[in-house]
Amino acid sequence: MPDVLQELVELLRLERIEQNLFRGQSQDLGWGAIFGGQVLGQALSAATQTVPPERAVHSLHGYFLRQGDAKLPVVYDVDCIRDGKSFTTRRVVAIQNGRAIFNLAASFQVLEDGYEHAAAMPKTHGPEGLASELDLAKRFSDQIPPGLRKIAIAERPIEIRPVEPNDPLHPEVRPPQREVWFRASGTLPDDPAVHRYMLAYASDFQFLTTAMQPHGVSWLMPSMHVASLDHAMWFHRPFRMDQWLLYAVESPSASNARGLVRGQLFTSDGTLVASTMQEGLMRNRERFGHQD
Repeated sequence: MPDVLQELVELLRLERIEQNLFRGQSQDLGWGAIFGGQVLGQALSAATQTVPPERAVHSLHGYFLRQGDAKLPVVYDVDCIRDGKSFTTRRVVAIQNGRAIFNLAASFQVLEDGYEHAAAMPKTHGPEGLASELDLAKRFSDQIPPGLRKIAIAERPIEIRPVEPNDPLHPEVRPPQREVWFRASGTLPDDPAVHRYMLAYASDFQFLTTAMQPHGVSWLMPSMHVASLDHAMWFHRPFRMDQWLLYAVESPSASNARGLVRGQLFTSDGTLVASTMQEGLMRNRERFGHQD
């Protein structure tokens, strides 16, 4: 397993400091603020560690309350709300400097037989032959601002291959749809919970940026203030994060300086394994002004 992937796996495992209290270290991706996927994955990890292993998460709903500081650890306080015959419910509050920065509600269920149907995977180009984001960044590194260049070409724990790359430094107007393939950069442990933490972490990549495509703007533009507001996930079927997954994302609406996105995750054989939704802030200070 590459060192950068091992670091992420350890980041998501957490340190138990009390019965239902956990501490996670932070990862600085170069923005100073904590990446939303980190706190999402760690909060799910904290909740999962208080639930019997035969119960797997089937849904989660989280709200990003304050910007987290990537230089500081995060404490996760788990409230064991309910342990039923089939379902278990947990609430998690992520805390820095004595203040909540994120809260999560997650529901877990024992495996049951039932009716089955699923959406079909969109017809698209497979991951073979596509350039990764890292390859693209290295190819155009001379065009990347010096402050971002080292970050852009650093090794990554998640390999991402866009089907139709869009240059965030020179964004084009495009329809609000995006498809990317991703997988962990090495082999992960067999524990299914680790793969779910990793998917929660990765699901925040390539997401809100889809809602900006029809407007020809990017989160890298100095005038743009972009931030996740909430995030929801539903886990449908087993998967492995060290095998290719297609993330098919679309944005049905943008209004009131917010964009809404929804995504579906498929294995390479077309099996739908998870669904996501998120609303985020998309504020253009120069064009529309803003209120704090």
